[in-house]
Amino acid sequence: MGTLASLAVHAQQAYPNKPITLIVPWAAGGSTDILARALAEQLTKSLGQPVIVDNRAGASGNIGSNVVAKAKPDGYTLLVGSMSTHAMNPALMPSMPFKGVEDFTPIAQMANVVNTMVVHPSVPVSNVKEFIAYAKANPGKLNYASAGSGSTNHLSAVLFEKAAGIEMLHVPYKGGAPAVLDTVSNQTQVLFSAGTQTLPHVKTGKLKLLGVTEAKRSVLMPDVPTVAETVPGYELGVWYGLFGPAGMPKPLVDRLNDATNKALADPDIRTRMDGIGVEIVKATPAQFSKVLRDDAARYGKIIRELGITND
Repeated sequence: MGTLASLAVHAQQAYPNKPITLIVPWAAGGSTDILARALAEQLTKSLGQPVIVDNRAGASGNIGSNVVAKAKPDGYTLLVGSMSTHAMNPALMPSMPFKGVEDFTPIAQMANVVNTMVVHPSVPVSNVKEFIAYAKANPGKLNYASAGSGSTNHLSAVLFEKAAGIEMLHVPYKGGAPAVLDTVSNQTQVLFSAGTQTLPHVKTGKLKLLGVTEAKRSVLMPDVPTVAETVPGYELGVWYGLFGPAGMPKPLVDRLNDATNKALADPDIRTRMDGIGVEIVKATPAQFSKVLRDDAARYGKIIRELGITND
């Protein structure tokens, strides 16, 4: 065995021998950050080195993601990314600092986020079928909010409009929080958004839940129908995953995948995530890689066909 190969094997066997940085490309306090900090706490225990969460927000997740894309593939700089940063942004933005698929090593698909369709209680409907009928009977009356043009909220709504054959007015905001607040206050009437943002308002009666946007019902809310049960073929799923830079050695990827899956199986983490509408997922690196590639192809095609941009 050559000297370089021996050094590489030794480095993997000794891993980790210093702190690991876990980059979250969004601000602290959101569901991604909560999940990342829970993971970091467990990995610190199991790997024997500090795992430090570093929030690098900005440019729709691109700033923090680019730090990892350009890092050494040694396992000491990792990323909690999402469907939006890796499968949507490359199609939405004409100038990208990285490639969402090629520049990263998929390590573990950490979780799926329950994505909801909600309306203000003043909208006189109780399900998706009634909503479509109401929208067709009241053209121009319904406004939908989003966290900004090109966001998952925006894409969810545009896909729904096309599949259901309706038209609504898009009202983009600078972030998810104001989009939720203006739907609660009836400035906008419709919102497609993560349950982490909408379900607290559903529980208090300030928003009405019509369905979830995933292909199948959520195990966290089995009584809530999917939008696809009324609009066949409609689907938009949001996931979070652990990534490293491209070129990470397979033994290192497998070790981190195993450690991540074991960490997220912790009952306390599952309970905390269940409470905010985040469903923990266990997957191999190969399975996660397929999800990434399939979604990048699917959403990239949809975004280009519909002419959606982040402007």
